[in-house]
Amino acid sequence: MIRQATLRDLDGLVELERRCFATDLISRRSFRYLLTRANAAILVAEEDDGLAGYALVLFSRGTALARLYSIAVDGAFRGRGIGRGLLSAAEAEALALGCVSMRSEVRLDNQASLALFEGNGYRRLEEIEDYYEDHMGAFRFERTLAPQLELTQVRVPYYQQTTDFTCGPACLMMAMKAIDGTLRIDRRLELRLWREATSIFMASGHGGCGPFGLALSAHRRGFGAELFVKQRGVFLVDTVRDPDKKEVMRLVEEDFLDRIRELDLPLHHRAARFSEVQELFDAGGIPLVLISSWRIYQERFPHWVVITGFEERFIYVHDPYVDVGQAETVADRINMPIARSEFEAMARFGRSGQRAVLVVWPRGAQRPAATDQAQQPA
Repeated sequence: MIRQATLRDLDGLVELERRCFATDLISRRSFRYLLTRANAAILVAEEDDGLAGYALVLFSRGTALARLYSIAVDGAFRGRGIGRGLLSAAEAEALALGCVSMRSEVRLDNQASLALFEGNGYRRLEEIEDYYEDHMGAFRFERTLAPQLELTQVRVPYYQQTTDFTCGPACLMMAMKAIDGTLRIDRRLELRLWREATSIFMASGHGGCGPFGLALSAHRRGFGAELFVKQRGVFLVDTVRDPDKKEVMRLVEEDFLDRIRELDLPLHHRAARFSEVQELFDAGGIPLVLISSWRIYQERFPHWVVITGFEERFIYVHDPYVDVGQAETVADRINMPIARSEFEAMARFGRSGQRAVLVVWPRGAQRPAATDQAQQPA
């Protein structure tokens, strides 16, 4: 019998973990947290002699992506189809919660698990070196739980931001690399872009990058850039209280806007409709979108993501931020499926509901005409 685990299973789960794995063990404290507080589900296979196996699924807030973090079957019960049953139950649980994709990592030397995933329709995304505590590598797998989805997607390479304040540069690097595969993206470029594009003071810590500085950085490297910014005035100036900081933001932005005017970069002073963003994407543009992180991370800060694909019900994005404190890996942030209504709700920030989209183009690309004339800054 396969059922949801409860706190009564805590001792059994800890013992099962000890019997099944030699490294990377989930601790008793972690199991308790997963059972009581985490955005997760633990399914157990119960036999007369106790727990025969378990499957642990992690869910991402605000997205339709599930991650099968761990699946284990006691050696005494192998060969009875318990692993296959747990995998099917985990997929059903994820689908019931609105997820359309399941991902997992499997040790390179775990032939039984590799056969299980490959035999159940999972595809290998990549091989990851030195993934486990004992330095063994892993294959990353994915399966679409809703195969009827028709995804319009380009292959955008992924880059994980290396600081808390470089989401914008990380997203710009991904977009530029998708257009020019010869571009070298690394931390040196990430920080150089941040220095060029920073215009926003944060409540604490380092400043962030707004759309105008990022657009100029893209142009400087030979790419086209088109901007949609809902409101005029200093971008996100209401996020700071200090008048001196407000003045610095104003001066930096005026300088950026003067340069945008000189270069005749398309600037639309309105929110971009996502049907319109999809048209730009289909025509070869790579959109960067400013979101509020609240709906994903339960923290209020502006955050950039890159759109990697569209489907009738979902928008897919790369998120450069990996929350390692919540046991996330890069797999959780790549091509994240987000319901369109959810994404449109998160694609605004602050009390004023500021919205910003930067579309990066190949230089000289023929862009679809916007329904309004691109407006130059006054």
